Amino acid sequence: MKRSFAYKDEKSDKFWNIDYSGTDLAVNYGKAGAIGKYEIKSFDTEEQCLKNAESLIRKKLKKGYTEIFDFDYDDHIFLDDEERGLHPKTSHPNFSEHFTEDFYYDCGEEFAPFGSDEGSDTLYMLTLEIRKKSQPDFYKFPGNLIENAWEMKYYPADSIDENFIENMNDEEEMNVIQSDMITYATAFAQIKITGKLDKRLKLRAINAMKRFKLCCQRTDENFDGSITDKMIEDLHSFTAEK
Repeated sequence: MKRSFAYKDEKSDKFWNIDYSGTDLAVNYGKAGAIGKYEIKSFDTEEQCLKNAESLIRKKLKKGYTEIFDFDYDDHIFLDDEERGLHPKTSHPNFSEHFTEDFYYDCGEEFAPFGSDEGSDTLYMLTLEIRKKSQPDFYKFPGNLIENAWEMKYYPADSIDENFIENMNDEEEMNVIQSDMITYATAFAQIKITGKLDKRLKLRAINAMKRFKLCCQRTDENFDGSITDKMIEDLHSFTAEK
């Protein structure tokens, strides 16, 4: 259940959104036109969650907030609660509705988009850029992050050269794997935050995951690529492109 409210007078122009279902409740609030702050609360039962949500709504109405029935969630930016981290309710609806596996919100699963250090850092750096009200170029972001911020070599996955992968040296292997993890993390982050995906980044991210899988298989014949396969499948079927 998503509901939106607004308050405006001579001094203030604010919004307050609430999203509650199951045992989780998320609120997003701030100045009109801003991203605002996100907070998440969890309860022991669905009944407790519902009662808390209804209580918060009543308090806002008493303060003079009015309900907005045409709030554009599709054009809104979604960022995580800094204390709670990854969560469906602080993700764009296009992300939470399409990418339904638990590992998309797993901070400890190395092969998930945001579970590795590289993936976590990518989402964090993009969040900082957006909080600064800049408009990051998601397609160029992986290369800029690796080469300009980290001063390492970026290997864009515009194609997959299996001969090159088979004959990589240790330094190349490290750079290729890092390039791939940051590339596909950026693609998933763009959807999680904005609900859309750059078509060029989509193709590059799918290649990056395929190449990442080949690199892992190169060093570990027992590598289980099921998570990577599912990520490729889900990203390939995602259609909200720009």
